[in-house]
Order: sequence, then C-alpha cells, then structure tokens
Amino acid sequence: MKEDFLHYLWQHKLFDFGKLTTVNKEKIEVIKTGLKNTNSGPDFFNAQLKVDEQLWIGNIEIHVKSSDWYLHHHEKDENYDAVILHVVWEYDAEVFMKNNKPLPTLELSKFVNKEVFVNYQKLFSKEQRWIPCEQQIAEVDSFLLHNWLERLYFERLGQKSILINELLEQSNNDYEAVLFQLLAKNFGLKVNGDAFLRLAQSLDFSVVRKVRFDKQQLAALLFGQAGFFEETIEDVYFLSLKKEYEYLKYKFQLKPISKSTFQFFRMRPNNFPTIRLAQLIALYYHHQNLFSQVLEVSSLKDFYMLFSVEVNGFWKSHYTFETASKKSPKRLTQSFIDLLVINTIIPLKFAYEKSRGGVDEEKLLHLIKQVKPEKNTMISKFSDINIKSKNAFETQALLELKNNYCAKKRCLQCAIGNSLIKS
Repeated sequence: MKEDFLHYLWQHKLFDFGKLTTVNKEKIEVIKTGLKNTNSGPDFFNAQLKVDEQLWIGNIEIHVKSSDWYLHHHEKDENYDAVILHVVWEYDAEVFMKNNKPLPTLELSKFVNKEVFVNYQKLFSKEQRWIPCEQQIAEVDSFLLHNWLERLYFERLGQKSILINELLEQSNNDYEAVLFQLLAKNFGLKVNGDAFLRLAQSLDFSVVRKVRFDKQQLAALLFGQAGFFEETIEDVYFLSLKKEYEYLKYKFQLKPISKSTFQFFRMRPNNFPTIRLAQLIALYYHHQNLFSQVLEVSSLKDFYMLFSVEVNGFWKSHYTFETASKKSPKRLTQSFIDLLVINTIIPLKFAYEKSRGGVDEEKLLHLIKQVKPEKNTMISKFSDINIKSKNAFETQALLELKNNYCAKKRCLQCAIGNSLIKS
C-alpha cells in the first residue's frame, strides 16, 4: 500500500461516505475533502467535516499507518496543529493532539470498496509488464481514450516547447533563427541531431540572412562552419567552397566546429551529414522567409510542396566530397518531411501561438492527424496489446503515455488508470 493511493481515494471520494466513523466510533460527515497540498505540510487544506455533529474546518493528514504521525515527527511541527482528521489505512497507534485529546482518526481500509482495491492491486502488481495496464487497456472506453490521448499530445508539445523557449531566449525571440536551429537539429536525425544543432548555434543567424541569396556563399558558410574543409581534397567544387569560406570566416569572425563532431559510421548514404546539410542549404536558398511560410501553411500536402527542394548539381552525383556516385536528385522524402512536421513545425507553431495568447488546437490536430503513424518499437508494442495507431497524433500521444506515465507508474494521474481503478 502506498500513501499516494490513499490521497487518491480521499481526493476522489472512493469510499462509503454514508457509514464513516472514527476508530472511536464517532460519526463522520465529509462536507469538503479539501485542496490537495503539493508542498510540505498537511496533505489537504481547508477541509470541512462534522464529527458527531460538531463542524470542523481545517486540514487532513494521510498516512499508511497511524504510527507514521510520530515516525514523521508531526507532533513537534506546528504546521500540523490545524489537522482535524487523520486518515490512515491501518490503525496501529493512538495519536494525541496538544490538548491531550485523541486526534480523530479514520481507518479508511474499512470503508473502501473491495473492487477498487483489487483494481489498484492489479495495476501495481509486481508482475513484470511492459505497461501496468497492458491486460486491460484495450477494454477502456474509446471516447475516454481519445480524449486522454489528445491531452497527452498537448502535454508532449509542452515538453518540446521547453527547448524552443530556451532557443528563443538565446536569440532574442527571433523565430526565424529558432526555426533554422530546430530544422538543423532534425535534419541531423537522432545520430547527428546534436551536432547539427551545435553547427546552427555556432554562428549568428544574421550571417545566414546575409548570404542565403547566394547559393555558393550559403554552401560555403555551412559546410565551412561544420569543419568539412579541414582536409585537403583536390576537387574544383570543394576548393571553390573552401576559398569562399576563408573569406566569410575572416569577414564575420567565425569559428568552425570540427568535422569529427559528425557521424558517418553505420549510416545510410542518404542520411550522411553531407547530404542532409546540402538539403538544408537548398531549402534556405529557395525560401528566403521560411518562418512566415510555415505559419501560413496548414495542410500536409502544402508542406510536402514547401520542402520539395533538390540539392545542387554536385551533390546529385556525390554522397561525400571525396567520392562520386550514381546520379540522383536526393530530394527530401515524404517520410522525412513527416518527421520535420512532427518534431519541428507543429511544436514551433504551438510555441508561437501560445506566446501570442491563444493556441488553435483544432488546426494543429488537423495537421498532425494527416501525418502517417510513426514506426518504432514502442508503437509496435502498443499494437501488440491491441492499441493500434491511425496517425502521428496517436503515436505521439502514446509515446508520451509510455514515457511519462507508464514508465513512471503514474497510473493514479492517468485517465486510463483512473478508469480501470473505478470500474
């Protein structure tokens, strides 16, 4: 038995209200359970109840055992002087107030519905499970599940906003600069994401603004800042970019990062950092005010068009500066653009709208629901327990559910867990 379950029972009134008595057989009538306290001190403030027709207004303290009062030294803490009821699961010791009278104590285990307790035990069983409710989640009401997934999705956007807000603070609320940094991070995917973000942050975005009208300078700037000119390669295009970068480096007082920051090992050629960087360069060359366009676009089809850019001629026949390869356009795939929409576009739109005082949730949901469901081990395991995803809205919400509720056993704060306990 855990104390947070007792808090849950008290807060949600999951006990027999009509027959409550103290351990000394005094009748209890609960008028208000009080406000849950998330800081130190009694567990619930400003409760109202009658004990043998005497009205009391004060605080509630909850323990697994009544002797925990002394274990936690509450008798020495004046913050507990206004406690009017001690709610415990097991009564094993009398607790006295400062006037030497017994503190009214409710032994909750005698008044809780047995089915509620059994349901709780099922969720918190020591049996090894992927998620606590894996045997019951498929039975949860579909309306409740959808509403909970919607809340989880916006919780996930809130988590993603933390990095966005940090970047905004660092850039004096320059959304165009933050979009560049976020896109760079996501162009790098998991393996090179941090390296790409470091690259984007290694220079002021004002420099990108100044050179992005010139394809040669923009390519020289970003490949140079990434450290790709550290080596000596006898190639005309490479040497021309290297020469251009030396000029830009001197003009803007730049300090490049090291090429060793980027990983090529065990990566598919289309995901090589050189190719992803060439695609990012093509995107910023073709779209001079990308953030304003991102705000205007609301359909996935239009995002596919917006991000439909080709690398320049050199990269169509190369994966690195050193070696030529079979010619291909190396456009951004729809699946890659889906990742950009999921991890960059929608979170930035959310943060931007929130900063302006109101989020158009329906519009964001409409967009994310157009994106195909993600494919990963976690989503496959949900599918195995009959929770199948139709779109990225559902996969993103399920990732939030698993990572921030199931993995932490926060069933009492989860709508699914609540439903199963109360059923």
